Amino acid sequence: MAEASTTDTSKAAEKLRLISEADVTKYKAAGDIVNDVMKKLIALCVEGAKIIDLCIEGDKFIEEGTGGVYNKPVKGVKTIKGLAFPTSISVNNTVAHFSPLASDPLASQVLAKGDVVKLHIGAHIDGFAVISAETIVVGATEQDPVTGRKADVIKAAWHAAEIAMRLMKVGNKNFAITDAVAKAAAAWDCKPVEGMLSCQQTQNVIDGKKRIILNPNETQKRDTETIVFAEDEVYGIDILISSGEDGKARIEDSRTTIYQKDSTVTYQLKMKNSRAVFSEVQKKAGAFPFNVRALEDEKRARLGLQEAVQHGLIKPYEIVYTPANTFVAAFHFTIALLPAGPLMLTHPPVWYKPELVKSDKELEDEELKGLLSKSLRESKKNKKKAKEAEGNADAE
Repeated sequence: MAEASTTDTSKAAEKLRLISEADVTKYKAAGDIVNDVMKKLIALCVEGAKIIDLCIEGDKFIEEGTGGVYNKPVKGVKTIKGLAFPTSISVNNTVAHFSPLASDPLASQVLAKGDVVKLHIGAHIDGFAVISAETIVVGATEQDPVTGRKADVIKAAWHAAEIAMRLMKVGNKNFAITDAVAKAAAAWDCKPVEGMLSCQQTQNVIDGKKRIILNPNETQKRDTETIVFAEDEVYGIDILISSGEDGKARIEDSRTTIYQKDSTVTYQLKMKNSRAVFSEVQKKAGAFPFNVRALEDEKRARLGLQEAVQHGLIKPYEIVYTPANTFVAAFHFTIALLPAGPLMLTHPPVWYKPELVKSDKELEDEELKGLLSKSLRESKKNKKKAKEAEGNADAE
């Protein structure tokens, strides 16, 4: 009897959790695949490599990686898995989401020595997504490291990401991260890219309602709700830093190629072609972003997407740019706020290390330096000490 009630209690506790151990295992498996793909992609990012080829290869690697796991049906149902974010490779002052089609004027773009390259990829298993981005410089070595403004912006982005990781704790608020990222970027005379969002994630959702905004203008600040991080929440944190003066970015002449179905919007499409394309999107990508390249007929898809975008059924991931002669660096990590403490679902950067990036500026802010000296997850011993210290203070 006692045994049965213990089991029931543990089952009840498991039910009360927002994410189960099985979910965490799926997140971790997706994180491992993303890390393996990032290693392969970075190795291919050499002088003369065509960006379109790298994007196609990255998507293929993700599909291969997810195709090799969770293949046993559960109660007769197959586990859906695949891309959680199409491979995008954005160079220098391109902020993000650059993944051209063969028909695009910029399809011939190749990587050059010294390019600041942001790689953005994502995988999901059963809707549990891990998305990662990191920044490299083509051809940089320890003997010929990155210097100047390129080094400043990469250092600023990585330190800002490390600080954000440490502030992702239950009970903390989103604007604490907004402020800390801005302060960290300022140490290298850089600015976060205006209005960039990081979102809570749940199964089949990478753009949840709880959000963190970078470098908001007055309107964006007013429209962004203050939120408190809670236990068992998962977040995708996107740190984008510009070497420009104000972090402002604008749309130029690149054609959008990455889109996502907005599951909060309902609308009955009028055109037959629009309905056919929307049906294909639902079948191939589900709730996750997709590249037009993945659809059967690109021309038909472009036309069919127009009506869906116009009525908000599908949203575009627009390609934006900071001013010419500026650079943008990015690091994106996925983190789970578990009862035992924060758990990184993405791996550490593949490319970045201090020996490759040499800036003459350093972080001076004592509070932020103190934060960086702490480990991501406190040890049980340290937690106990902190509680004892609190108890003693109350007793006094």
